[in-house]
Amino acid sequence: MAVTACQGLGFVVSLIGTAGIIAATCMDQWSTQDLYNNPVTAVFNYQGLWRSCVRESSGFTECRGYFTLLGLPAMLQAVRALMIVGIVLGAISLLVSIFALKCIRIGSMEDSAKANMTLTSGIMFIVSGLCAIAGVSVFANMLVTNFWMSTANMYTGMGGMVQTVQTRYTFGAALFVGWVAGGLTLIGGVMMCIACRGLAPEETNYKAVSYHASGHNVAYKPGGFKASTGFGSNTKNKKIYDGGARTEEDVQSHPSKYDYV
Repeated sequence: MAVTACQGLGFVVSLIGTAGIIAATCMDQWSTQDLYNNPVTAVFNYQGLWRSCVRESSGFTECRGYFTLLGLPAMLQAVRALMIVGIVLGAISLLVSIFALKCIRIGSMEDSAKANMTLTSGIMFIVSGLCAIAGVSVFANMLVTNFWMSTANMYTGMGGMVQTVQTRYTFGAALFVGWVAGGLTLIGGVMMCIACRGLAPEETNYKAVSYHASGHNVAYKPGGFKASTGFGSNTKNKKIYDGGARTEEDVQSHPSKYDYV
């Protein structure tokens, strides 16, 4: 019962985590404009992995996709690749783990096969969660580097004046969603791996020896044995009576006078 609960809980947690990874990848708010020095602005900029958007104070939002592939930064392309790999591994793991659930019976699938499938899906969930966490962390590191470089360029040494020459970006909501989703997927994969040990059958060192019974109708005698399979003619044992004059069959068919005494 505990193994089934652990496997089912791991599957649900991994399912939520994979859905969160997909949602984070599709979100546009990976980086948002920093409003620390300018809280009131007519436009608000935010960027995602696939497009950048501008929201005006009137509520109108305009988004423009990245129509180039080679012109994008290498870090952004790496983050895209990591998130896509995490989604693909998570989807495959979900498909495998559905058939590996102990509460679902498909044909004559043995527990050892379910244990191997559970372990495989758990490992794939762990890799998927690590890919998502790595992708979000790389993007966050890129944001931190650009933020401090933009801050250094904003402050000039001319009379201590502060000039907002460049727009700074900070963490968006998609980063936190990606971190949480990657962690849930990782935890679900660990739970699936733990449940695998309970599903695997216990191995013993006892080796069974097949026993085949001997043929039917085997007669044993002190001087040896004589097997009769029933397919040949059964011969009757002959006994000698009256010094060898008659046999058992003759005695039964022709009784003598001594038989009535």
